[in-house]
Amino acid sequence: MSKSKAKAGNQQLRIIAGQWRSRRFGFSEQPGLRPTPDRVRETLFNWLSGYTEGARCLDLFTGSGALTLEALSRGAARALACDQSHEVVTTLRGHLASLDCTRGEVRQQDALALLGQNASETFDLVFLDPPFHQNLLPAACQALEANGWLSKRAWIYIESEAPPSQLELPTSWQLHREKRAGQVYYSLWQRQA
Repeated sequence: MSKSKAKAGNQQLRIIAGQWRSRRFGFSEQPGLRPTPDRVRETLFNWLSGYTEGARCLDLFTGSGALTLEALSRGAARALACDQSHEVVTTLRGHLASLDCTRGEVRQQDALALLGQNASETFDLVFLDPPFHQNLLPAACQALEANGWLSKRAWIYIESEAPPSQLELPTSWQLHREKRAGQVYYSLWQRQA
């Protein structure tokens, strides 16, 4: 990718590993957008080692698309990213096109509206990083479970402003790992169906 394309946005993200390792992509600043930092993504995908390749991924509140791009780079079979911002969706679609990647789909839709529908497919990895201080996480988690979006042993990654012990999550989800980076708590859960 040319430097001019990488600098198209106000900020940049870098793919850490996999097929597109070290590729950089620009994205514009948006209110509430907190791209998952490199070292947090590296930790997450180390936790998911052995589970990403061939997985079906759902990236709700996708924002910069960093988690979608990283999962696809590491061999995910499919990724569905969802965000309500037209600019976010257009930018991520452009990144996927520049990579000639047909395994990624990006929808411009409210994540809770999407989850409110009965799922037409199940997902093995789900990334949940909603805007903070809007109380979106409990509803998203309950809808994932209630409307059939999760495979039997799905992994769910959550970024939140509250510690994992304070989150209102389905009782069938078991905490696998957790950490904190600054003001952000991040945790990985596995569904025990």
